[in-house]
Parts: sequence; structure tokens; C-alpha cells
Amino acid sequence: MVACAYRCYETGFKVDGIFFLARALGPAECQRVSPAPHPERLKLAALFFLTAFALGLWNVNFSAVLKAYGYEVLVPYAWATNALAAMIAPLVVGALADQRFSSEKVLRGLALGAATFITLQYYAIQQQWHWGVVLGLTQVHALWSVPSFGLATSLVIGRLHNPRTQFGPLRAWATTGWIAAGLLISWVLQADTSVVSGFSAAVAWLVVVAVTFTLKPVPPPGHKQHRTWSDVLGLEAWSLLKHPDHRVVFLGAGLLNAPLAAFYQSTPLHLGELGVKHATAYMALGQVMEIVGLVMLAWLLGRFRLKWLFLGGIAFGMLRYLLFSRDTVAFMGLGIFMHGILFTLFYMTAQIYLEHRIPAAMRARAQALLSLMMSGFGNLIGSLGCGWWWHACYDGQRTDWHTYWLGLAGVVGVIFLWFAWSYRGRHRVDGGEH
Repeated sequence: MVACAYRCYETGFKVDGIFFLARALGPAECQRVSPAPHPERLKLAALFFLTAFALGLWNVNFSAVLKAYGYEVLVPYAWATNALAAMIAPLVVGALADQRFSSEKVLRGLALGAATFITLQYYAIQQQWHWGVVLGLTQVHALWSVPSFGLATSLVIGRLHNPRTQFGPLRAWATTGWIAAGLLISWVLQADTSVVSGFSAAVAWLVVVAVTFTLKPVPPPGHKQHRTWSDVLGLEAWSLLKHPDHRVVFLGAGLLNAPLAAFYQSTPLHLGELGVKHATAYMALGQVMEIVGLVMLAWLLGRFRLKWLFLGGIAFGMLRYLLFSRDTVAFMGLGIFMHGILFTLFYMTAQIYLEHRIPAAMRARAQALLSLMMSGFGNLIGSLGCGWWWHACYDGQRTDWHTYWLGLAGVVGVIFLWFAWSYRGRHRVDGGEH
């Protein structure tokens, strides 16, 4: 065991049929995974809460705001800006956090940029500027906001001694922040269709900036004085796709996110047509089960193979859209309630997978690549594809929501079959297979 000032080892546990034994770590890595003291965990919980709170203040009702200010035609393209940003920003940000600057400094810069540009974006919407200006500012804002949560996740995981047991309860604070944002927008600010939601998000981002100053700095694990363009752009992360199971997880996350992009893009519009006035708060129901799932995540990881958790998440995604296709408020509510189960079983399991199957010096970039596949390729295909599918199901007066959601459920079903066939649960260490 390497001698260091921290109690630094990983306890044994079973994941995906593989028993991980305690292993010695180098001093630099010790600093990243040493048990966080209780005050530090409270700060990490606050960071998760506030980051998700800032994102939740505008994400859920974004389509409704655009429609209210006469930009309904921009909805699929505005969501696609997040996808375009995710193809560039996360890997660059991940490389900075892995090699150049401490994660809290990078997150501080992202939060400050997000606060600035979401203010300009929503001011342009309020003043009803030309659609090109609105879309351009939306794109610039996305470059700052899209990588923020992935980096916050990497920052938190990197400071935990045992992510398997500690991550779930901490991540639940992010879910709580998202729920709180929805309730604040709908029930307190009455801003389901107002630019007030965007201006509120700007204030929340400034609070995130303040919280980053309270975190203890942790040096990047792979610091480099001289970096190549490959280092700057985080291109080394693509080498992870050579591993068969890594490839299935990354591609599966991207493919699944394509049909699931319709959830935030179309559900508020559907609820509005069904007469639901506080759609933002109504959609917060989806995060209730996410909290339950996150608290139970350690128990689930200890009793089921990762493959079954991944497949369970995809299955709930398909079931949710089948319920949506019934086109009633009750079934919509039930489907929304399942969102948290899907999110926990697939996406949280994917993040834990990366933490235990990717070398420490590559983890921020691995999380960034996951964000790129989900929010980048997945969201781009999903935003434009679901937008096309919505227009195909729209007759000029009303949307055939039954056909719309049923078609998307079929796409998720195909992804389920592909993932079940392709993922094997192999574990490779130092080039060998175990």
C-alpha cells in the first residue's frame, strides 16, 4: 500500500459479476478519492443541488417560452443547439479538468459564462429580436451550460472514497434541485411561459460561482505543461470506444437519448394541449422516483448485473412513451413519474460504470464523452428527428399524439434489443481480459 496522508484504498465490491479488490493508489490519486469530511460533503450536495436548480429553471419550460413569444418554429432547432454544443464543449472542458486546471475552477468559469449568456438570450426573446439573433445567443449559451453538469458530476465523484455507496445520496440532491426549480417556476413565480425563468437561472448560476470558491482545490490528475491539440480537444477520449463494452455503453447512451429528447421538447406542449396549466411543476413528478432510485442505487448495484440495470432503464423508457400514447392527463402523469426510474437505471449506472472501468486520469474526459454522446449526437438526432416526426403527426390544427409517442416507443424497443444483444459485461485490466 502506498504511504500517504490519506486513508486511500478502494474497498471490495461486486459490479457486473466482477469483484473489485482493494488496490493501492499513487499520492496524486489519493488526494482525489480520499474520504471527504462531512462539511465537504455538504458543499458537494449544495453544488449538485444548485447546478441542477440552475438548469431546471429554464430547461423544462423552454419550449413553452419560445411558443409564448412567437418562436414556436424554432423549438427543434433551439434544442439542437445543445446538441451542437455537446459535440465540442464537454471534451474540451473534460480535458481542461483532467490536465490543466482544477475542476472547481473550470466549473466556476462555466457557471459565470452561463449566467451571462442566458441573460442575453432571454432578453432577446423578451424583446422579440430577429429569430437568427435568438438562435445564435441560444447556441452561445449552450456552449457554457451543456458541459456544466457533467463536470460537476466528475468533480463530486472524484472527491468520494467509495462512489458506489456515497454517490447516490449526493446525486439525489441534484434531483431535488431540479424538482425545486420546477415548483418555483410554476407555483411561486408563475413563469411557465415567461422569460422570468431564464433570468432566475442567471441568478442561480451566480450562486454556483460562489459555492465553487468554498471547495478545496484538487490538482488535475494528469497535469501537463505542454499539451498537443489532441490534449486540448480531449480527443484521447475517443480511444475508449475500442473496448467493446465501453463502445456499447457510449453508443447506447447516445442512441437512447435520441428518442428521449422528445420528453422535454414535446411533453410540455402535449400537456398544454390537454389543459394542464402548471406543466413545469407537473413534470417535476418525474424526479420523485429518481430520488428513490438514487438512494437505492448502491443496493441495486450490489444485487444485479449492470446489464440488467441498463436494460431495465431502456424498458421503462419504452413503457413511458406507450403510456404517453394514451393521450390523457392521467397516463401522461404516470409516464412522467417513470422518468426518474429510467434516468437512474440507465444514466446513473453509466456514470458509475465509467468511474470503475476507466483509469482515473481519463475519467473527466470519459464523463465528457458520455455527455457528448447523449447531449451531442443523441440530442442532435433526437431534436431534429423528433421535430420532423412531430411535423409528420401535425395536421395544421392538432397533433396526433397517439401516433407520435407510439412511434418513439417503437424506436426505444429496437434500442433495447440491440443493447441486450451487444453488451456482454466483460472487464479488461491492463489489456488483459478477466
